[in-house]
Amino acid sequence: MLMRIARSWIPLAFVATVLCGFVYGGIQQTYRNGADDPQLQMAADGAAALAAGATPASLVGTGEVNLRDGLAPFTVVYGQDKKPVAGNGRLDGALPIPPAGVLEAAAVSSRNRVTWQPRSGVRIATVVVPVADGRGWVLAGRSLREAERRVEQLGWMAVAAWLVAVAGSLVLASGLEWWGRPRT
Repeated sequence: MLMRIARSWIPLAFVATVLCGFVYGGIQQTYRNGADDPQLQMAADGAAALAAGATPASLVGTGEVNLRDGLAPFTVVYGQDKKPVAGNGRLDGALPIPPAGVLEAAAVSSRNRVTWQPRSGVRIATVVVPVADGRGWVLAGRSLREAERRVEQLGWMAVAAWLVAVAGSLVLASGLEWWGRPRT
């Protein structure tokens, strides 16, 4: 009887596992991609403004965002030499410099979306857009802390749903076997 239950239950448990995995993956990607939303606009609008003659300082304003602790979006403008020209995002008191290749990749594909970890415990969703006339790049970013907290909660919910689905499928397979067996 246990072998018959296992033969019925294993395919159900497999389907439950695959479905939970797909749902988790889809929602996780929605959370992560949504973390780029304001930066897409900020970087594109900033690059367009620079190409139209705006100054780098006019794009970033006067406020400052501490990248270690802040949740607000920030903007950094890089010149042709790939060095920061202006910005309102600071890490350890300095304008951050993205990893090698991030700016060049944006120049090739018109924008670059990168998850950047400049320091341990600091993860940033960034979007880089080149200025149309080749005078530099605009990087917009914000902390991933809240998005990652949501993904962690989602992970726990997915595990709980998976456990319920697998246990429920075992109960279903057992019940079907029990009700379907011949009575003497």
